[in-house]
Amino acid sequence: MDIEQKQSELIDQFVKQASSNSPNSPAIVSVIVDATSHPSLFAFSEILALPNVLQLEASENSAYLDMLRLFAHGTWSDYKSNADRLPKLTPDQILKLKQLTVLTLAETFKVLPYDQLMQELDVTNVRELEDFLINECMYAGIVRGKLDQLRRCFEVQFAAGRDLRPGQLGSMIHTLSNWLSTSENLLVSIQEKIRWADSMSEVDKKHRKEVEEKVEEVKKSLFKKLHPVSRPTSTSEAMRRSALNLVE
Repeated sequence: MDIEQKQSELIDQFVKQASSNSPNSPAIVSVIVDATSHPSLFAFSEILALPNVLQLEASENSAYLDMLRLFAHGTWSDYKSNADRLPKLTPDQILKLKQLTVLTLAETFKVLPYDQLMQELDVTNVRELEDFLINECMYAGIVRGKLDQLRRCFEVQFAAGRDLRPGQLGSMIHTLSNWLSTSENLLVSIQEKIRWADSMSEVDKKHRKEVEEKVEEVKKSLFKKLHPVSRPTSTSEAMRRSALNLVE
């Protein structure tokens, strides 16, 4: 099962669980904790958008709504900066948030220096960092890339997308619109070059035919010069030659 299908099934599962509980129910807090702890779930916007989840804002469990927002859009550094007003994270949640931190960095940069990663993830040495990238990120299928020990960096080849941040949709639409416009212009340019190439091909074919015809004409001309056709001897000339032979 690929990661997209797995994500979709898990999202549906947690959305159903969260939808069946009221904002004041301890069960909805349990759903949020379970979702943010699950080793295969990396998207939370569908859960975050549920009306009864959003109603946590005005309840005594509002910190869990903030925690869910953190997992949807934030990083490990964000948690450390706001740890005093957020629930204490379990080891599984800490691991998940660090994985999500790698995704955020991989969305922005295609080459991630080891020093930057160690600082963002609170990792003390290169061996620990590389083990984390291999075992917790690449094996999990959320990123693919190359570890470059010589340059001390991680070269990102693929990174799963995170939930869109508030206001990010407009920026994404603008970016995609620019990309579409550029692609359309490129397509027009390619079509023009194809038409030019086709016309040049026709010109080349016509020129080749003319050259071949000229070559044939030259061949025929040379053949005539090298092999002249003998003219037939007239009857009177033949009789004159016969008479001369008799006299002799």
